[in-house]
Amino acid sequence: MLELKAKFLKKAVVSSTLIEHPSPANLQSTRLAIHMNDDNDSSCWVYIASGCRIYKVLIPMENSLLNLGKEDLLIPEQCEVLEASVVNRCPHRSEIQSIVLAETESSGCSMLGSVDSYGHLIVSRLDANGDDVNGLTYSVSPRDCGVGEGSWAGLCFNPTQRSMAAVAHSFSKTIDVYDQDIHVRTLRPLWHPSSLMFMQNLDLGGGNSVLAVAEGCLLTIWDLRMKEKGGCVRRICGSVGDNLYAVCNSSKGTIAAGGADRTVTVYDPRRWSAVSRWLNCSKYEVSKEFLKRSPANSILVSNNWTCFLFR
Repeated sequence: MLELKAKFLKKAVVSSTLIEHPSPANLQSTRLAIHMNDDNDSSCWVYIASGCRIYKVLIPMENSLLNLGKEDLLIPEQCEVLEASVVNRCPHRSEIQSIVLAETESSGCSMLGSVDSYGHLIVSRLDANGDDVNGLTYSVSPRDCGVGEGSWAGLCFNPTQRSMAAVAHSFSKTIDVYDQDIHVRTLRPLWHPSSLMFMQNLDLGGGNSVLAVAEGCLLTIWDLRMKEKGGCVRRICGSVGDNLYAVCNSSKGTIAAGGADRTVTVYDPRRWSAVSRWLNCSKYEVSKEFLKRSPANSILVSNNWTCFLFR
């Protein structure tokens, strides 16, 4: 385990004229995405979802001194927002729960996907300035036409096939897979899903069709090529009574999951057994928003206060 230290910490205040009344969303919502600009990383676009719309702010990222307080507490440096506006796209009809920003093969372009509390999906193609490219936006309505209660909804893109996306809806206990606006398949987990991702670099063949889902205290693996058992090929039980909130896949193919028990468990997909377990790795729950893949075959674990690099 290596401790990951910050180079600098900046704080920017979004004007109340841009987001007048921020919405609370669900506990597990992921409504923040960052895109670093190519001009020597001197600035970055920050996308923020609130209510039914997505906003973007431009933040300066020039290097500065790291200010430390008592017991090495990080003190943020105040910086001004260079630019702020509403993303020009079709708004949702209910509160946005998750947004995902993914790079495309086209240089300087990215895809911005968002899903609201009823499972309505909107995907836009953005240029380097965060503007919609020629209005290339498509939307997909939920399969149940939005019947039922609003709840957490999650989204992930297939890293090897960006046109494919999976949308999870907690209340209906469903995961819908789309190829652009064409519905491919519906997966039905046993419990309410709380995180999902397409897996990479598996020795199972066709790794781009394998989906990992956190549902309750279970980590489930789904293969879109299979029909038996609804496509579920493995169910792994974590700590009974403690929900999983995050799941990720390293470049070596290993799978990590964490949640309410503040523990990160790493699994080997060849044997589907735990190869490492990091107990009490954070002060608070390991949340969906902060369990991410890092480039050096490592797993980045963080909560609101600490950040660690787990190899």
